[in-house]
Amino acid sequence: MSPSSPTTTPDVFVTGIGAISCLGGSASEFWTGLKAAAATARPTPVPGLTERVPDVLAYQVAGGATGATGATGPAGVGARADLGRAAGFALAAAREAVADAGLGPRELAGAAVVIGTAVGESGGRESGDRDGSTGDGNIGDGGIGDGGGDGGDGGWEPMFSVAASVGGELGTFGANISVSNACAASGYALSVAVDLIRRGEADTVLLGGAEGISWVPLASFSRLGAADPETCRPFDAERRGTVFGEGAAVLVLQSARAAAGRRTYGRVLGTAWSCDAHHPTAPDPGGEQLVRVARAALDEAARGPGDIGCVIPHGTGTRQNDVIEHQVLHEVLGEHAARTPLFSLKAFIGHTAGAAAAFAAVSAALMARHGEIPANVPLAHPDPECPVLLPQDGPTALERPNVLVNAYAFGGSNFTMVFGGEAR
Repeated sequence: MSPSSPTTTPDVFVTGIGAISCLGGSASEFWTGLKAAAATARPTPVPGLTERVPDVLAYQVAGGATGATGATGPAGVGARADLGRAAGFALAAAREAVADAGLGPRELAGAAVVIGTAVGESGGRESGDRDGSTGDGNIGDGGIGDGGGDGGDGGWEPMFSVAASVGGELGTFGANISVSNACAASGYALSVAVDLIRRGEADTVLLGGAEGISWVPLASFSRLGAADPETCRPFDAERRGTVFGEGAAVLVLQSARAAAGRRTYGRVLGTAWSCDAHHPTAPDPGGEQLVRVARAALDEAARGPGDIGCVIPHGTGTRQNDVIEHQVLHEVLGEHAARTPLFSLKAFIGHTAGAAAAFAAVSAALMARHGEIPANVPLAHPDPECPVLLPQDGPTALERPNVLVNAYAFGGSNFTMVFGGEAR
């Protein structure tokens, strides 16, 4: 690896990853869970949201942000009992990613931190602990969430402090930026992180997404009739909405200079975002801006439709999203769409909201490292309105090492990334 010439777009490499999810407390457990499609995690009830919303399903992390996740969990879970749920997850994933990349103290001190989150530490504000005490991290026995709300002395604390919490704990002195624009947050954060490196403002960035289950999105989606009562099942004809998940995914992004001598997962080849502003919650049925953002990412990556080996769609399991995204992919990929495999990530871990794009990016990095796409969770009733290619019989070879990642959000915020794996 060598630095790019001045006439080309500077390379941005992924040198480390970390993840904590319902599949386990590390990136290796995440990958193992993805490969076990027949035995994937199932959502569990979150009881007692309100009288009108008695319970909703969610893909929850065992032990919570400040509880134990088992001997295989990454160092850092439980290290700070005063951290909110999202920050606790982010710190655990960040520590794993830092160790995976082999960052030394000097590199870590100079690193920037950019974290995407939809609701930040709002769970702590919902806990009902108005006497100034912090919650215990349990969901449903006195409210949702833990810590991060009243600060222990009854004073107000900001909800969007995840990046600052991670940077403060790890001792980074670069920019600490939290990005929050609903379910595209960590996608937009990824673009910010890439720009920091390409503009020469940072050589190393800890990029990620983090969410802790909180009351507002669960209750709101239930009241909207957009919460599936069984499981998250994108592209299934009987899907009835999405199911939220929690956790964090973090990647170490580095310039060519900083990545020299390290084993990498691949490169972020292109990112793009757009906004259609069609409706506060509904996607634009025309999908014009979704097509635009995908083509812009492909253009920046200097890749064409035939170069894509896999697509990780936004694929939430809502009626509209899946049909529209299928139509968009056919327009963007053209004749290649019918034979380009999709990996339906949310069927494994639920909709992790602002962390969704970061989890998809970690998945793309792992696919590139292993040269394969795990089997999808089997669909009971494939939807003829969105007949996408979802391989379900064992892993599929990643024949072309470029993965397209989509993330869409309320308000019409759209993100697409092209990730390029190393030649094997």
